[in-house]
Order: sequence, then C-alpha cells, then structure tokens
Amino acid sequence: MAVSRLEIKTRQPYASGQTFGEVGSYEQLDGIVYFNADPSHPDNALIADIDLAPKDANGLVNFSADFRIFRPVDPPKGTHTLFLDVVNRGRGRASKLINDAPDANPTEPQSPGNGFLMRQGYTLVWCGWQHDVPETPGLLGIQVPQAVNTNGPISGNIAFSFQPNYLTQVQMLSERGHQPYPTNHLEDWDSVLTVRDHDEAEPETIPREQWHFARLVEGKRVPDASRICYEAGFQPGKIYQVIYSTSKTPIAGLGLLGTRDLVSFLRYGGADLGNPCAGDIQYALGFGQSQSGRFLRHLLYLGLNQDEVGRTVFDGIIAHVAGARRGEFNQRYAQPSTAGKSSMSNLAPFTDRPQTDTETDQTDSLLSRQSAKGSVPKIFLLNSGAEYWWAHLSLIHTDLTGTRDFAPSESVRLYYYSGTQHASGVFPLTDIDLSNGSKGEKYFNCIDYRPVLRASLSNLDQWVRTGAEPPPSRHPRLDDGTLTTLENIESTFTAIRGVNFPKHLKRISRLEFDPSLSLAQNLPFKIGSPYPVLVPMVDSNGNELGGIRLPDITVPIGTHMGWNLRHPDTGAPGQVIGTTGSTIPFKVTQVERESAGDPRLSLEERYASKEAYLEQVKEAGQSLLRDGFLLAEDLNNLVEQASERYDSLISAMPQPQLADN
Repeated sequence: MAVSRLEIKTRQPYASGQTFGEVGSYEQLDGIVYFNADPSHPDNALIADIDLAPKDANGLVNFSADFRIFRPVDPPKGTHTLFLDVVNRGRGRASKLINDAPDANPTEPQSPGNGFLMRQGYTLVWCGWQHDVPETPGLLGIQVPQAVNTNGPISGNIAFSFQPNYLTQVQMLSERGHQPYPTNHLEDWDSVLTVRDHDEAEPETIPREQWHFARLVEGKRVPDASRICYEAGFQPGKIYQVIYSTSKTPIAGLGLLGTRDLVSFLRYGGADLGNPCAGDIQYALGFGQSQSGRFLRHLLYLGLNQDEVGRTVFDGIIAHVAGARRGEFNQRYAQPSTAGKSSMSNLAPFTDRPQTDTETDQTDSLLSRQSAKGSVPKIFLLNSGAEYWWAHLSLIHTDLTGTRDFAPSESVRLYYYSGTQHASGVFPLTDIDLSNGSKGEKYFNCIDYRPVLRASLSNLDQWVRTGAEPPPSRHPRLDDGTLTTLENIESTFTAIRGVNFPKHLKRISRLEFDPSLSLAQNLPFKIGSPYPVLVPMVDSNGNELGGIRLPDITVPIGTHMGWNLRHPDTGAPGQVIGTTGSTIPFKVTQVERESAGDPRLSLEERYASKEAYLEQVKEAGQSLLRDGFLLAEDLNNLVEQASERYDSLISAMPQPQLADN
C-alpha cells in the first residue's frame, strides 16, 4: 500500500452536528497522509524526476500531504461513495459550486451551504497535491522532495509570465501569492525580461540594467531572489515574461501519485492500517474545477486511474471548466497555476479518442494509456462559454483542422453550459473583481449554472452505481450550425451600441522543441502553427444556440456571453479577461430601447407582464428537468432567481458607460 500512514490530527463534529436528511450528521477529520512511492513501478516512473528523488533504505520516495475528510457519523446511512474534491490552489471548490456555500476564509469552518453533497450521503475527501500553495493556515498542500543529482541541486531556466491589472513596480515570481522559484543569482545578467502588447505580438526585450531581482522598501531597492523590480513600472495590460535560472526543483508530479494513492487507500485499506473508511467505500468519484479539472485530465492522460497493484481508483470523473488543456503538473519547474500561451499545459492531445495531427504526424488521445491498461472511468467534461474564448474548448469535440465534429467515446459525455462564464455567475451585477483588480467593459456574466452541475453529478452517480445511461452529450456542433468562426458572429455584437468585439484572443499554438536539448535549455519555446478557434453560434440577441440552455438564454432578459473585454482603465483594450463573461441587460421599455439605438427588443416588447415571463421560465425549467439537466428540487429556485433578476432590471439599474464603438 503506497500510503504508509494516515495521521489524524483533529476529529470533530461537522457543522456543529447539523443533520442532513436521512443521512444524519457528519464528522470532520483533518491530518497528514504519508506516502511511499516505488520509483521503479512503471506508472510511477512516468513522474518527472522521480529517479532523481532522495530514497529511503527501501529505495522508496517519501512525501506527505494535508488531507480533510467529511464522513457520515453513521456510515450505513451513506451511499458508500467517496467524492474527492480536487483542491484548487489549496481550497476545495465543491462546497461553493455544488452546495451553493459562500466563499470563506480558509481558517474558518467550511459552510455546508444547502447540504446537497451531504444529503446524498457522500464521503467527502480533499487532499493537497500542489507543491507551491501559499503557506496559509487552512490551505491544503503537499510536501515533496527536491530533485538532485550527484552534484547536488539542479539548476536550469524557468519562464514566468504575468499581465498586471494596475501599474506596479514590483512583481513576485509567481501567480496569486504562490511560493515562487527564486533566482540563483541576484546579478544574473543572462536572465531576460520581455514585454508585448498581446499574446500574438512580437516581444520586446527590456534592457537588463533597467530591472533587478529586488523589492522596494521606502522607495529603495532591496535585493530579493523571489521578486523583480522595474522602476519604470509594469504597465497594466502588458504581457511580461522573465526567463531566469533557478535551483528549486520540487518533484511536482508526486501530487498525482498522492491523489491516486489516498483514494485507493480509503477504498481498499483495512482498519488495521488506520483507514477511517475501512469496509465502507464501494465507489469513488473525482471532481475538479478549472485548474483541478485540468489536473484530472492530466491524471487520465498518464493512465493513473489504477493503483500500484492494478485496482481501479475512480469509477467516475467530472472535469469541470477545464477546457481542452491539461497543465504543468508533471515537469521540472512546474507552475500548476499558469496557462499562458507558451505553457506546456497547452500540448496535445485534446480529445478522448485518438486522432492524428497531420502537421506533426503524431497520433494520441487523452485516454490512450488508460484505455490500454483498463479501468477507464465514466467521464463528464463540463464547460462554460469562457472556455471557447480562452481555453480552446472546441478542440475536445472537433478534429485538429476545425472542419468536422469529433464524437467522444462511449465512456465520455461532453456538456456545455450555454452563454456562461468560467465561475458560476455573479449577482447583483458588477463589473469589477476586487480580489485582483480586473474590470470589464460590461457587467460580469450573471448566469448561475450550479443547478445543472448538481443534476450532472446525480447523473454520473447513477451511471456509476446503477448503469443508468446519462443524457447524450450536448454542445455546439459544426454539423447543425451551432459552432462557427469568429467572423460569423462579430456583426451581431457590434450591432449593439457600445459593444466592442475581441481583437486579440488568448489562443494556443503548437510548441516546437529542439529534441537535442532538455526542457530547461529550450526556453523560450518556439511557437508553431496555431490551432483553429471556433466559438458558439448566436441568435439575433447575441445569445448562444447550442449546449444546455438555461432560462437565462431561452427566456432572456439580456445578452449573456462567455467573454468580456478588459476595461481601458486596466490596459490592453480589445483583449478578453480570460475567464470572465458578460451580461448586457435589455432595455425595459421600447422608448428607452429606441432612444439608445439598441436592436434587441425591450422587456415590455418581449413579455406582457412579469407573470408571463416567469411562466415561460418555469416551462423552460421543466424542459430541462425532462431532459435530465435539472433536479426537481432546483425548479422553484430557478423561478425565484429569475424573479429577482427581472425586478432588478425594472428598478432601472444603472449600467457602465463607455464610448461607442
């Protein structure tokens, strides 16, 4: 067993002993799990640099991770199903996305929200896997060894990219406060800093003497191996990349093995081994959102859905809003949170069935290794509208030329939430994210797709436990005209007064490497030919035609997009804000609409009354219910939410003002 020890540090009632339906109350276990990985095992040998890890007396690689478990106090009342929520930058995401729980400080107790996951009887598990999670109490991380050779620490080049939302003179060498890779030498004159206006622009080199590895203290430079200082100022919206040498070499891929082995231990380990779930777990589901969804795609790509003795780990997997990407989860100098143009996270393959790239003559698929070994789980790939605009979502369901649809395998379903953004929508409407300073030209997207996510989880659970087939895949397609090119939809949006269309997308391309060089010597990668960009077709309102269409789309009170442009105040106008979508409300009256020159019908022209509007919303919800994309318990909530949003528009909410396009 690859888990050598499970140390439970605290054991307490969850949510003050609150009961959840027939399942009853839960308990919370927190602690550290210790692992021993055999580097000679064929699966473990796929982990980058595991052969360079320090070994114990038995030739094994030791590492540890934080874990958390919520389990029914009375296990027989549960469903004997483990639900692993792959942490995203040290935080669980399922409570917010599935239980509708509010965001909380990681040091505070985790709210049960609506208690959905507990009412279903799941044993909920979280395990740290990311080596660079900030050392903040409450965040779950992993402690992995460094790769070393006979001469000690290994030095090599790393590329770090960033795009600030405001003027700053100092930038940490990591995203979102993560633990950085420090430079080897404060006076490393071989390091290079470049800047460009957008991803497709040619980079310009900033003279080395104009920037330093330093921070500012009372206006004076202080040497700092983990920051760069450019006193002329990093301009908002510009894209910067610094290439420098580091000797920090965490074996990041051990996070994949730790995730695999903890789930296996909780499923198959006996009570004599200290397993708190011994004899209870019959099925296991894995859930990952965004970065964590990409993590699960990577785990599948490596064929790690079997433990070291060949037993199945996950019976079902949901990779949520992961787009077509995997991630920097298994390489030297890995940066799991990065998704830039030149990141290794953008490498093919993208589809779950094999296809050949005629430009590289390589044939592969996301599931090639796993299919050859067996234990392919049931897989749901769920995505929002934002993934078409920043994560090349079309590549998971078209060929690499973008000219024909490409069907998934029998074990996979592709579901798309029409007209949504990466994170479930925000309401009341806002155009600014105070956490990072990003600001949109339009309001952020307000569609709440969480009801569909709950239904999807229920469908996957039934598919795994009873064999009940879930609904067919539903997403935009070329053969029915619901998937198209950018050129085919631009005029629909620019016809709306004050709406600008993206000038520069975050698009990905093939990366070219010199096979005679190691990864550490290949920087910067040579950018090869781009992959095609396809997006959903829209109606005359700008709302999308394909996918799972919530009432916000079928009975609209506004236009909802998966993209939003950066506000001029944050620089780089014409560029999308990555994961953020838009909502552009309709005018309330015909007079108001005509005065504004808005081609979209007003609310009063669409609906005879609020009651008539809500009746249509209810009918649209019932249609989703019949199709298997909504649970009965969410129907009334859907109508109540629509009522609230309708009232907010009638109250003449002010809208952001920008110059006409």
